[in-house]
Amino acid sequence: MNLAESQSSRIEGLTPREIVEALDRYVIGQARAKRMVAIALRNRGRRKLVPEALREEVTPKNIIMIGPTGVGKTEIARRLSRLAQSPFLKVEATKYTEVGYVGRDVESMIRDLVEIGLNMVKSERAQEVAPQARRRSQERLLDALLPSLDTSAAPNDALVEAVEDDPRLNPQQRRRRSRAKLRRRLEAGELDSHEVELEIEQAGTANVEGFIGIGGLEEMTQGLKDMMDRMLPRQKKRRKMTVHEAALALYQEEIERLLDMEKITREALTRVQQSGIIFLDEFDKIAGRAAAGHGPDVSREGVQRDILPIVEGSTVITKYGMVKTDHILFIAAGAFHDRKPSDLIPELQGRFPLRVELESLGAEEFKRILTEPENALTKQYSALLATEGVQLEFTADGIEEIAESACRVNQQGENIGARRLYTIMERILEEASFDAPQLAGQRVVVDRTFVKDRLKDVLEDQDLSKFIL
Repeated sequence: MNLAESQSSRIEGLTPREIVEALDRYVIGQARAKRMVAIALRNRGRRKLVPEALREEVTPKNIIMIGPTGVGKTEIARRLSRLAQSPFLKVEATKYTEVGYVGRDVESMIRDLVEIGLNMVKSERAQEVAPQARRRSQERLLDALLPSLDTSAAPNDALVEAVEDDPRLNPQQRRRRSRAKLRRRLEAGELDSHEVELEIEQAGTANVEGFIGIGGLEEMTQGLKDMMDRMLPRQKKRRKMTVHEAALALYQEEIERLLDMEKITREALTRVQQSGIIFLDEFDKIAGRAAAGHGPDVSREGVQRDILPIVEGSTVITKYGMVKTDHILFIAAGAFHDRKPSDLIPELQGRFPLRVELESLGAEEFKRILTEPENALTKQYSALLATEGVQLEFTADGIEEIAESACRVNQQGENIGARRLYTIMERILEEASFDAPQLAGQRVVVDRTFVKDRLKDVLEDQDLSKFIL
């Protein structure tokens, strides 16, 4: 089964309804946004199954998510990429500048995505060769621990008991038995703290930051470093280390030897081009026409025009090869408080045909966020304090008070959505977290009274709450 077929079969197994249900396990509410991204993901699988003549013509429908911070925009995109096992990159649109200004050029987002895709494929292939790499690294470590018995070399004093000294055995038999004994001790972890001397490969490195590491040239810097590293020969250096450290070093060496980097690179480029996802946050900050701003704002329209060909479909040169962006899915997000999508240049608006407005979160959604998701905050804090032997218990009225307090602070000050729950939770559990080692074996109940008592001073002092909550 080739790459395209394997990805198609994986996505075929998830219907849009199942994708939404998977997202529901981590993101509360925002049903319409979930439906939209579920359809976008399903369409990728569908595209791979249409006739080849039409396949290249079917391009992804890019999405703009509109809503205040903390309502789930980023989390929806991140979870979507994990479902599809796709290379995923989250970037701030404000970090890019028009060509000619100091800053990152928009093409660097594609280069970053390629790096992510390469690491993803490399990690998958490393898992496949891990058993073989482990066997080979263990044999090399045994060779280092047990010198040849037909030489005058003596084994490490700590390993003497592993050496077979039965005079009835010939040298080869003694060596086999000694090696078997040593292998058992090695696998049992009995030798982890012993020292061993090994030859470890080290890539030749060149420090080029000193004369080229100025702002805006990071891609050139990295490219020059990579070129120099390839030109310089790999050096072997003898090092003393513990057996545990040696096992890890040898394992990494064997992994690198077993991996076919050319094949991995080809697969990574294919995966990036066919299933990559780029999440452009703070997209509203680059909205605006040239006449609308002065000073730093003058480059807004220029950034939009630079982003346009990337989103529209172009070829970007990376150090691993050419990357076509035609089928990369772009999800843009922004609050759009004082701007609107129509403030974007018309050409860019046309490349984001799907728009969805995410709803602000209230006390009811906060209560669900605190309890329903698999990674709910109440579950996280309970698990953290359980490591200290403290049983943390949240009552229904305690959770309700946390949700209402978060909602109230959002209304009185800056609305940061569900992120307010983090500040509230840290505040009410600060004392319990600090004293946890002394509370081992005890039970801490977080009820309405507990929450009100911890937040009383802050909520009563509105000026103080702006800084603390």
